[in-house]
Amino acid sequence: MDSRLAIDTGVLLLYFIVIIFIGLRMGRKEDNLEDFALGGRRIPWWAVLASLVAAETSAGTFFGTPGEGFSHRDYTYLQLAFGTIIGRILVSYIFIKPYYDYRVFSIYEYLTARFGVASKNAASAVFMITRLLASGARLYVAAIALALAYEMISGTRPSQTQTLWIYLGATVVIVILTAVYTTFGGIKAVIWTDLIQASIMIGSAVMALGLLYFAIPGGWHEIVQRHGPFQVSDLFATGLDPAKHGWDKVKGMFETEYTVFAIIGAIFITMGTHGTDQDMVQRMLTAKDVRRSRRSLIFSGLADIPIAFTFLSIGLLLWVYYQAHPDPTLPKSPNETFAHFILYEMPVGLRGLLLAGIFATAMGSLSTALNALATSFTRDWYEPYMNPGATDAQSLRAVRWATIWFSVLMIVVASTTAYLVIVHPNLRIIPIVLGIFGYTYGSLLGVFFAGMLTKTRGSDRGNIIAMISGFVVVAILSGLPNKVASIFGTNLYEQPSFLPVMEFPWWIFFGTIVTFSVALLFKTSHEQLAINKVGGEASSRHAS
Repeated sequence: MDSRLAIDTGVLLLYFIVIIFIGLRMGRKEDNLEDFALGGRRIPWWAVLASLVAAETSAGTFFGTPGEGFSHRDYTYLQLAFGTIIGRILVSYIFIKPYYDYRVFSIYEYLTARFGVASKNAASAVFMITRLLASGARLYVAAIALALAYEMISGTRPSQTQTLWIYLGATVVIVILTAVYTTFGGIKAVIWTDLIQASIMIGSAVMALGLLYFAIPGGWHEIVQRHGPFQVSDLFATGLDPAKHGWDKVKGMFETEYTVFAIIGAIFITMGTHGTDQDMVQRMLTAKDVRRSRRSLIFSGLADIPIAFTFLSIGLLLWVYYQAHPDPTLPKSPNETFAHFILYEMPVGLRGLLLAGIFATAMGSLSTALNALATSFTRDWYEPYMNPGATDAQSLRAVRWATIWFSVLMIVVASTTAYLVIVHPNLRIIPIVLGIFGYTYGSLLGVFFAGMLTKTRGSDRGNIIAMISGFVVVAILSGLPNKVASIFGTNLYEQPSFLPVMEFPWWIFFGTIVTFSVALLFKTSHEQLAINKVGGEASSRHAS
């Protein structure tokens, strides 16, 4: 083996050994489901903060965000990050306290207390399907570097079939290694390994940014000369075409991905992903109390700005670098550009650290998804239906087996996504990952809003009708029927000219508005109101 390759491999192997050791050690003595799912609510707030950062900074972010910077050559994507701060503040004061008051393990248990079992089952099922698809879709991204490494070592670009097998092999390895410490260590293993992984990810990204900058001949002068002077429009865009008027002008705003108005959409995206997603909320509930949980959530939003800025800057500098240093072997997909730079331009040792950073982001987001999916399945489905009255030992065994089975399903979804991206190399990662959430999380958020912002509106039957309505409206506004028709080569559906084909930042917003509005049409039954009153009194006594 080449000595340089041996050093990089050694760095990578050391990372895997340290992560698995820390994960298994920190997750010792799991005696019941509360320990596995919530760590006994004894996790320091700053560790929860790091875990939130690691969970939302996936391998999709590591490659997808530089891909956005490379293809757009501006910072308009950062507008969404500003919206996430507002969204987290709203989540911290609307959602977190009720979850603590009701002492839930799965946040969908709150819907049982507020509306009934059917609402809980519908929301839990939507979460599990959406999270499985979204996490699996971004899981394959970490394998991009291995596919390019094969090309670097062999001197030939792998065929589509070889690339698919490389992706599949890397996905299996990542899932198995992550599942080992997640299965046995629970949420404590997840959070403490996330702390290490977030540090590696951020540190490696900053070093990559510095190396890129100094690798560009002429530095800042060359960047400005090739890009042009940086203006406000490089950060804020309205999407409003001055040549259009009336509704056509508004349509253009909805049909542009990153605009200043999309901050509104980003607020709702964040409330959906951080308020109604078991994956994100579960780690917040490991903090000792509401105050510490809020602190970790809000500070994670503030951390998003410099992180997104760093990765977008990497993408923009990659474009400048390859303008100054044309490379005929540069991959066609913007998602692969950063990985190409890491493998061919990074110094030995540091290249291994960057590869470790890639796997750190993949494993950090995967471990939390597996833990949340297993917890939701065990609490929402296994204990009520498959084994009522389950003992602590039985629930603990069930949640560990659920982790294993969800790991298998993740591999299936990641492999399917890899195939689609290989066949269609121009697909961009960020719209794929956020788009999956967009179809369903508006429905979840609308139902939770009905529960938390009202006291007498919403019912099991009404909530299910509302969730379906929200999904249907989002599907139409996103042009989903047209996309499905085109895949099958048919023209059975054509989007009406007066309707915009909205970009993904707006999907959760409109899904929420429709779901919430429909849910308000139904009154909470007197029987459920009586149950809510008893539950509220019990929660107040517990909190006091």
